[in-house]
Amino acid sequence: MRKILIAGVTSGSGKTSVVLGLLAALSRQYQIQPYKVGPDYVDTKFHSRIVGRDSRNLDNFLVPDAQTLNYLFRRDTETVDIGLVEGVMGLYDGLGVDKDSHSTAKVAKMLGLPVILVVDGHAASTSIAAIIKGFQVFDKDVNIVGVIINNLKSNHHFQLIKAAIEQYDHVAVLGYLPHCDDVRLPSRQLGLVPDNELAQVDQKIAKLGELIKDHVDLKQLLGLMKKAVEPINVPQGYRRTHLKLGVAYDDAFSFYYEDNLNLLRQVGVKLTFFSPLNDQRLPDVDALYLGGGYPEEFAAELAANHKMKMAIKEASERGMPIYAECGGLMYLGNQLIDHGHTYQMAGVFDGTSEMTPRLKRFGYCIASPKEDTVLAKQGIKIRGHEFHHSTFRPGDGLDPVLQMTKVIDGRITQRWDGGYQVNHTFASYLHIHFYQDPTIFNQLLANLGAMENANR
Repeated sequence: MRKILIAGVTSGSGKTSVVLGLLAALSRQYQIQPYKVGPDYVDTKFHSRIVGRDSRNLDNFLVPDAQTLNYLFRRDTETVDIGLVEGVMGLYDGLGVDKDSHSTAKVAKMLGLPVILVVDGHAASTSIAAIIKGFQVFDKDVNIVGVIINNLKSNHHFQLIKAAIEQYDHVAVLGYLPHCDDVRLPSRQLGLVPDNELAQVDQKIAKLGELIKDHVDLKQLLGLMKKAVEPINVPQGYRRTHLKLGVAYDDAFSFYYEDNLNLLRQVGVKLTFFSPLNDQRLPDVDALYLGGGYPEEFAAELAANHKMKMAIKEASERGMPIYAECGGLMYLGNQLIDHGHTYQMAGVFDGTSEMTPRLKRFGYCIASPKEDTVLAKQGIKIRGHEFHHSTFRPGDGLDPVLQMTKVIDGRITQRWDGGYQVNHTFASYLHIHFYQDPTIFNQLLANLGAMENANR
C-alpha cells in the first residue's frame, strides 16, 4: 500500500474538497483505504460513500500508543493500493501551542506519511510561496512533498502561484481545484451536513472528481506516495466475549468509529443494528449501544416513535445494560428543546437537553468516574472527546458520575462534571475510542454483558 496525507494550511483551506475529488478520481482505477485524522464522524462518511470501504480515524490522543495507531492504519490493507489520509484543521494545529500535541503533523511523523499541502490561493500570488516556506521550515521532520492550490478562478492565476512556489520553495506543485459553486458542500454545527442528507451529493462528488482529474497531475501525485512497509503488531489483551449488542444506527444516530465496531466484532460481540427512528421494538440483544449523531434534526420523528421510546425505557428499568454517547444522552432524557420546540424523548433520565447557539464543549478531555459505572470503575482515567451544541440539565436527584478535565500544554484549563447513570444505563457527552486501553474496553464489555452472564 502506498500512502499519502492531504493537509490544510488552515481549517477551511479546501482539504476536504480536494480529498473527495482525489478519492473520486483515483478510485476508478485503484483500491483506496481512506482515513481521517482526529475525532471526526462526518468526513469519514463521505470517504466511505466514494470508495465503498469504511473510512477510519487516526487520532493519537484517543489512541496514544504508537504501535496501536500503526496497526489501525495498516490493518486489513493487504489488497489496498493507496492509503489516503485527510488531515484535521491546519497541519500544525493540535491541543494547545505544541506543534506535536495531537496535530496532523504529529500523526504524519508517527506513520511516516508524505504530506500534500492544500492552500487557498484566491487572494494572493507570490505570498503563497511565503506561506509554504513557513510550513516547510517550521518542522523539517514533516515531509511536505507537494502542494495543491484551491479556489482559483483562472489558469493564469495558478501559473503565477506555481512559478513562485517552484522558485522559492522547490516543492512539487501538483495543480489546483478551480472555484466552483456547484460543488460547495453545506455545513451545520458539527461540520459538514452528512452525505445521506444532501441532495445531489453524488453529482457534486463526481464533479469534484472531474475537476481534480482535469487540473491536478495524478501521475505525479502517485509518484510522491511512499510505500508502507512498517511491521504490523496486533494489539494484545482484548478478551473474547459472548454478547449480543444492539447498536442504534439511522439518520439520527450514526457517529461511531469504524475501529470500535470492528473491535467489537473481533472479540466475538454480535452486533444487531436497529433504528430509534423507524423500528417499533428492540432486537433480541443483551445490551444497547446508542452513539452520537443529530437527534435534534430528527427530534419530531424520534418523539413520535412512542413504541421504541417505551421499549428502551422498559429495557433500562428491568436492568438491561445501556451505554450511550452524546446524542444518545440527549435521546435518553425526558425532553429535547430546539428553537423553542419541546420534544418528548425516552425518559430514562430525568433531565432535559436544550440546543444552544454556540458550542458548549469542544475538544479532547479526560474523564474519571466518581463511582463504579457501566463505562469504567471509579478513578479510572478515560481519554475522550466532547463536541456538542447542547446542554443537559439533570432533574433533582440525578447527579453526575464523571469528573471531567481538559489539559492543555501540561496544565488543567477546565474542570466540569458530566455523565449520568440510572440502573445499568450510562450516558454522557463523551465519545471514546475502544483501542485506547484494553483494560477499559474489557471492563466495559463485562459490564454490558452483566445480565447475559448472570443468566447463564
